[in-house]
Amino acid sequence: MTRGKRTQTSQLEVRLLREGILESIHQVQATVCDHRGRVLSVAGGADTATFVRSALKPFQALAVTTTGTLERYDLTDLDLAIICSSHQGTIEQARQVFNVLWRCDIDPSKLQCPTPANKNSPLQYNCSGKHAGMLAVCQQRNWPMESYLQMKHPVQQLIISKVAELLAMPAAEFIGARDDCGAPTYLLQLSQMATLYAKLASGDSLDLERIVRAMTYHPEMVGGEGSFDTELMRLTAGEIVSKSGAEGVQCIGRVGEGMGLAIKVNDGAKRAKYAVAIHLLTQMGWISPTIAETLGENYMSLSNVKRLEVIGEMCMV
Repeated sequence: MTRGKRTQTSQLEVRLLREGILESIHQVQATVCDHRGRVLSVAGGADTATFVRSALKPFQALAVTTTGTLERYDLTDLDLAIICSSHQGTIEQARQVFNVLWRCDIDPSKLQCPTPANKNSPLQYNCSGKHAGMLAVCQQRNWPMESYLQMKHPVQQLIISKVAELLAMPAAEFIGARDDCGAPTYLLQLSQMATLYAKLASGDSLDLERIVRAMTYHPEMVGGEGSFDTELMRLTAGEIVSKSGAEGVQCIGRVGEGMGLAIKVNDGAKRAKYAVAIHLLTQMGWISPTIAETLGENYMSLSNVKRLEVIGEMCMV
């Protein structure tokens, strides 16, 4: 992908209005790229770098889809969806994570993600599916499980090598840090995130295509009832693949079109990224006005006295 040329335009602004009176403002940056890494449109800086957080999960799942792990343990699309998820810890979701481990003959005690507050098991942690996928690859490759979260562990090296391959850059150039769940996450430019999602949605890779199918066929596993990712994928019926990340990160791919959108809210506000996603998806024609209205009622009308509005547009490059 092209790096080095700085692309900078006006940022988007999300305003919280209380009975029509301005109360708060969020500044937001966004970038759209195609599957070749070309920046198509931008608000803010396409080269703005931030940790990709949980929006990396579909690409961490490549460790599962490219190693024969799915076939070895007869894992299904439901299993793959929960591996890509930031789930809510419901009984159904925790059982799906357990199913991955059970099929791979891995004891749940091997999970090194935290146990959520007021919960009984790390199976209920929102990243447990991702961890189960990493452990499944370790089992398939006979790699040690005790150290699977360390950056130098073979499963983590495999993951970053897959990301590096997609972005056509050396794996050694990536800057990593620990995510809240203990697994590595990486500092990426918005243009790199958008490119990854363009490639995810392009249909050019059978491994990525299977990940998209799992996520879009089973959106209830990716997030859960009321989750933006779940509702967006459910409403668009396979046309959009979506994955949120913490601290105001949202990434979306238009399936079959080879285009990806990456959003970053400067102050990390979750409410602002959803408002911007709806605004931009409508502006670009990726969702219909009817879908935009439904999403807006859920994520922009916060109460009978509070609502969000988005000011600004992306500029074509």
